[in-house]
Amino acid sequence: MPKVNKTYRVFISAAEPSADSHCAALITALSQSSYDINFVGVGGPKMASAGCELLETTGHKAAMLYKAFSQIGHYYKLIKRITRFFKSTKVDLVLVCDSPAFNFHIAKAAKKAGIKTLFYVAPQLWAWAGWRIRKLRKCCDKLCCILPFEQKWFAEKGLNTIFVGNPLLDELNADLGTYRKDYANFEPKNAKIALMPGSRTAEINSLWKPMQTIATRLKQKYPAATFVTVAVDHEREKILKAAQITNFRCEYTVGLVSDTASAADFTIVASGSATLQVAAVGCPMVIMYQTSKILWHLVGWWLVKTKYMSLVNVLADKELMPEFMPYFNSIEPIVQKCEQLLADGNNLARISTELIKLSAPLRFGSASKKVAQIVTQMLD
Repeated sequence: MPKVNKTYRVFISAAEPSADSHCAALITALSQSSYDINFVGVGGPKMASAGCELLETTGHKAAMLYKAFSQIGHYYKLIKRITRFFKSTKVDLVLVCDSPAFNFHIAKAAKKAGIKTLFYVAPQLWAWAGWRIRKLRKCCDKLCCILPFEQKWFAEKGLNTIFVGNPLLDELNADLGTYRKDYANFEPKNAKIALMPGSRTAEINSLWKPMQTIATRLKQKYPAATFVTVAVDHEREKILKAAQITNFRCEYTVGLVSDTASAADFTIVASGSATLQVAAVGCPMVIMYQTSKILWHLVGWWLVKTKYMSLVNVLADKELMPEFMPYFNSIEPIVQKCEQLLADGNNLARISTELIKLSAPLRFGSASKKVAQIVTQMLD
């Protein structure tokens, strides 16, 4: 297909490692189109390798809400810098990926500059902060959602919305049966257990040591059990290794959550998008998260509007997998739940099948290619 006889400039904003990966795949897909596009923005090393000129590298500062206050000054300066860039440079489209606390400001600045905006990964306003829907309508021309039920929810509220599939699952085998686990001869004493504390540094700081402590307790009951963890990059692998507790043995991998989960019998995972990757390969799990006890009791419980908090249980509309969010002080209930699940191989097999079925609607195809088509339509 011949190249379109025009050069476009697309600005991309990705503040977290997962968004960096999604946008890098999108840039690669757009580079294979007939459109001549210059990419500029803020993001991580994967976006840079894909061909995006970065005004600033982000991702290493990604934090949970209660850790984010210390970084307000940094992000305020970055937003001002991007706003000046929009005023001084012709940009044909602004694409913001996830991180609504930051990217709402970028989209607002883009609209003030008269630039079309595309949201890739819809903010989870259905779960919390639903009043922000008016703000989203004002600064969003097109919304790409990655959970099936979101398209109807946002469309009913006046957003031009399309479901594009979940980019986290693009790499998985199309044959769902490939991942179904066989627990016929499963012995909990020989279990391979994956520990997944998340990709944000703040998540690792709050979850990694408690997960290791839980693993140590399980090791006492199941001496032959083995443990593995996965890091999104080598930088975070170093952080994990540096925080390894005494007398705990663990295999470290760098790569995809789904690859590690597919080779494990059971997973202890931080709440977030990783739970969908674990579910997609049929790996039973316990889900945990931590936050500030003070902030939770002040505003957290009031902000959250869903019956369940983890994405797996939200999609299932039941507690398919135990969630401890937040777990606060004691890991004892988590240890007990892990032991309970590991004790029943037949139940684990049933859960594995149910998780795969649950994730099937998310495997829409190549999300990056679908979003690339939307980008070129908006450029036209």
